[in-house]
Amino acid sequence: MTGSPYPTGVAVLGATGSIGASTLDVIARHPEQYRVSALSANRDVDGMAALCRRFRPALVTMADPQAAAALRDRLDDLTGIRVSDGPAGQIEAATHSDADTVVAGIVGAAGLAPCLAAVETGKRVLIANKEALVVAGSLIMAAAQTSGAMLLPIDSEHNGIFQCLPDRPGQAIALTGVERLILTASGGPFRDRDPATLAAVTVEEACAHPNWSMGRKISVDSATMMNKGLELIEACRFFGMPAEQVDIVVHPQSLIHALVQYRDGTTLAQMGNPDMRTPIANALAWPERIDAGVNRLDLVRAGRLDFAAPDDQRFPCLGLARAALDAGSGATAALNGANEVAVAEFLDGGLRYDRIAAVIEDTLAALPAAPDETLEALIAHEQWARRQAADSLRRWRHR
Repeated sequence: MTGSPYPTGVAVLGATGSIGASTLDVIARHPEQYRVSALSANRDVDGMAALCRRFRPALVTMADPQAAAALRDRLDDLTGIRVSDGPAGQIEAATHSDADTVVAGIVGAAGLAPCLAAVETGKRVLIANKEALVVAGSLIMAAAQTSGAMLLPIDSEHNGIFQCLPDRPGQAIALTGVERLILTASGGPFRDRDPATLAAVTVEEACAHPNWSMGRKISVDSATMMNKGLELIEACRFFGMPAEQVDIVVHPQSLIHALVQYRDGTTLAQMGNPDMRTPIANALAWPERIDAGVNRLDLVRAGRLDFAAPDDQRFPCLGLARAALDAGSGATAALNGANEVAVAEFLDGGLRYDRIAAVIEDTLAALPAAPDETLEALIAHEQWARRQAADSLRRWRHR
């Protein structure tokens, strides 16, 4: 942290993805305050090799053992960098003794175990992985209470809420006068498109987000607004707020990221240009502030701020997410697994865009009994949902 005489060690999980790139950009602007202790990635050898040469972490881990072997060959002229691999390597990066702060940026269920391990170790954990709280929120929040870990959100919306809340750690949110949380959504590329034409949506159209630069999977989630459904679940679990007190509004400009309404009629909004470096810098330095390299918001140039209620017909995934939240952890785990399968199939060209929600709905309709509240049981439940979604895909491909 900024008050320390030594740079804070940071482990970046998912270092070659968009969150990792933004995090490392912020870190590079403050070498006197932060040093990279550990990096993890899936299989991007070229990207990781470049990061290793720039940041010289003590530990690098690749989920794919073959990628790790290739990386070792690429780094054989460097000393002081150890390369590990597989799930154990991801855990090792998340719990590295030289890392006081861990950025949990691994996309999907693969990020669950490393995120939980970092929390159990009592670290300062910056959570970008939605699935961590969607699938295993109760475990992560309980582990943080036990270990004393500090959890900070770096999703732009949740970080916006965090910035608008009173600084009263440990106090129930209802006791601070908070009445409602509001998440904003850009509406993605199809916010004004006729729902009757969504069957013809191409992968390129779905990945062309109007405001944010993101990976392909999360871009599709933004288009369907499943990302906002997952964020709704995440907000309820992170902030302990009932679902009926969390709203979603479409805000096309993406300049207001979240709002918090108070009992006295006050509404506070967190605003800024759409750039993930802002919430990352906020969480890295909290309770202080550091430069994120982001252009300042010019309200006169922006000109206007628009808001609308989301269209349930255009965005059926929102309703599915609320239903899963009402049904509990097993349903939200299943929602996440089914969505990942359906989106992957769409990106591969095997499923029409307008059938993503149908595959998820089929999966939720077949839910078995709720699993035990253990990471293993929740992951197994999510894996069941993936298999169930694959069965549903076979039906929807032929319709």
